Amino acid sequence: MSEYSSLDEVIRTSQVIVRGGRYAYLKTHAQTDVANHFLMAQDEDEITIVTEEANIAGTPFDEEVKWFKLIEIRVSQPFVAKGFIAVITKAIAERDLNVLVVSTYSKDYFLVREESVETAVSALQDLGFPPKL
Repeated sequence: MSEYSSLDEVIRTSQVIVRGGRYAYLKTHAQTDVANHFLMAQDEDEITIVTEEANIAGTPFDEEVKWFKLIEIRVSQPFVAKGFIAVITKAIAERDLNVLVVSTYSKDYFLVREESVETAVSALQDLGFPPKL
């Protein structure tokens, strides 16, 4: 099987889910409990939090960017298909959208502006991903 067939196979057999809720990016310097947040990343300059709308009021932050939808891709074969994320981000960029990417062991998450989620999902379906749930 060629590298590209393998990529096509992973795309066809991976599941796309658009998570409910709205998400915001928060920038803070305050230590915050990780409970209830989708993501927290810290480097020497700042702490970035990606969280659902309901968690914002209880979270101290300096700056915010709102609103995003979270597209979850349950990767059928993690670490197998070279270029998996590149193909996805290219397809979304070709629709004139920006995307923020977070990866875990077996899932990739794509955050797109709330008003652009249907366009992003359409781009994924055009690549061969099955219809969203």
